[in-house]
Amino acid sequence: MTLNYKAKIIVDAKDKTQAIFDSVSADDEFYPENPVNTKIEFDGLLTILVESNHLPHLRANLNSTLRLIQASHETIESTSMC
Repeated sequence: MTLNYKAKIIVDAKDKTQAIFDSVSADDEFYPENPVNTKIEFDGLLTILVESNHLPHLRANLNSTLRLIQASHETIESTSMC
């Protein structure tokens, strides 16, 4: 089976990147039935690789993942100010 649509997103949140990876990567572990092939990797930068046969599924998955990253970053920022 060939996947028709692919996206790669790289995130550099400086010293918060590892914490964001830990937060976001745990989400995929709980949804193995996801119709979109998603890999989240950390090697100093957060890399998200997404593949799907259906563009709407890919878009929805990317939107969800990017919102999780944003929420994680905002939460880390708000707690580091305390």
